[in-house]
Amino acid sequence: MSKQLSAHVGIAATPERVWEVLTDLAAYPEWNPFIVRAEGAVGPGRRLTLTMQPVGGRAMTMRPRLIEVDAGRVLRWRGRLVMPGLMDAEHTFALQPQAGGTRLVQSETFRGILVPFVAASLDRSTLPAFAAMNEALKRRAEEPARTGAVAAGGTGSGTP
Repeated sequence: MSKQLSAHVGIAATPERVWEVLTDLAAYPEWNPFIVRAEGAVGPGRRLTLTMQPVGGRAMTMRPRLIEVDAGRVLRWRGRLVMPGLMDAEHTFALQPQAGGTRLVQSETFRGILVPFVAASLDRSTLPAFAAMNEALKRRAEEPARTGAVAAGGTGSGTP
């Protein structure tokens, strides 16, 4: 059995800017309500350590492997729960250029013997978490470029 979740958002920023935010894993705790901690290097075949917080659910740490990294276009990883076949998941972020910015589609396909037992929970807690992350990523990518003064708490005008 399989189950697919998908959520999308329009972002008034270039695919390059959206990619920059999406792949700045160290900054996730600052803005991401779903993947609240992310560590690792973004590159094909690399493993990430991700702590995910579904809406109304328990935080869960996963170690997926990146299977597709196409800068400005696609970030995809594959992970599993405990052992192959229980619940395997393939998570994708697809960035599509559109007039005035980028269409971001976040999706995940779940397969395995546990899927029928957790399908309702995925709809109830994981899908809303995708939407929350998409909206937070949108806000972050649409922010004006941050300068050192602004990031440090100054005015951005060159004076503290």
